Amino acid sequence: MPLSINDFLTLRKTHSVVDVRSEGEFESGHVPGAINIPLLNNEERIIVGTTYKQKGQQQAINEGFRLVGPRLSDIILDAEKIAQGKEILVHCWRGGMRSNNFCQFAAMARIRSQQLTGGYKAYRGVALESFKKPLQITLIGGCTGSGKSEVLRTLALHGEQILDLEKLASHKGSAFGGLLMPPQPTTEQFQNDLFEEILKLDLSKRVWVEDESIAIGRIFLPNDFWQTMTMSPVIQMDVPKEVRIQRLVDEYGPADREVFLQIMGKIVKKLGGQHYNSAKEKLLENDMTSVMDILLTYYDKAYLGSLEKRKPKVKEVVSWDGVVVDSYVSKLINIPL
Repeated sequence: MPLSINDFLTLRKTHSVVDVRSEGEFESGHVPGAINIPLLNNEERIIVGTTYKQKGQQQAINEGFRLVGPRLSDIILDAEKIAQGKEILVHCWRGGMRSNNFCQFAAMARIRSQQLTGGYKAYRGVALESFKKPLQITLIGGCTGSGKSEVLRTLALHGEQILDLEKLASHKGSAFGGLLMPPQPTTEQFQNDLFEEILKLDLSKRVWVEDESIAIGRIFLPNDFWQTMTMSPVIQMDVPKEVRIQRLVDEYGPADREVFLQIMGKIVKKLGGQHYNSAKEKLLENDMTSVMDILLTYYDKAYLGSLEKRKPKVKEVVSWDGVVVDSYVSKLINIPL
């Protein structure tokens, strides 16, 4: 039975979702929570595509059936495990032949299913549209090591709405942001995950977001969402440099020194040869406090320069000694915007 995207978004809360695209398509980006049962795997999809180009649609369809045939029993067994006697929701890329055939195969095995009209493409369309919504964002800004992420997550504990971009991106934003972090998702998957977080929000209320550049590691923020961020008010954290240095030592101290040095090598031009050599020397001496002090020379200058361009958006500068985060968060919540 065809299923609209709006009904799909509702029903998936109580139904299992099966993505029948190839594993490569799934890895590039998928509906969070969906389970991948490829009707055609990566290699088979290439074969069918080549057959379509060289011999036409009917020959490609026949080739697809020939390839799927030997695996059909396993596909149905996987579907039965997921369904567990309940109806499943099925989609491919555009809600076309793959998901339709899968639903027909499932029906022969008495597995009830509904096919998403428009497929994953319809889901992506809704996701991209969500980034145009008029979110009431308040940005938390501050120099590197200020504890912006800690403050953001404490705001959530105090009942405030947040979007934790760095958590979704598996990256902390700077050149060193990938250290001690799991692999990053694709930009497409990041956007899907961000869409899911936006779905949970009350758009009539404030949403706190950490001040970021358009790129977080190797992923990029959706342009519409980024434009909303650039127009949003900023609350700037003012934290003493010595506090920030210690925070960075605590955060990156366990990192492998060779890996840390390799990353420093990528920012030699920005850091400057003299600063790089000094930082390298201190790193080899295992003096991470001095290393962070030197690195902040560059990072503070870069961030403050960027912030200067948006100075009219800075609504208030709030000092913090870096000790009691709950009382600091209470101050932020009570700032009128």
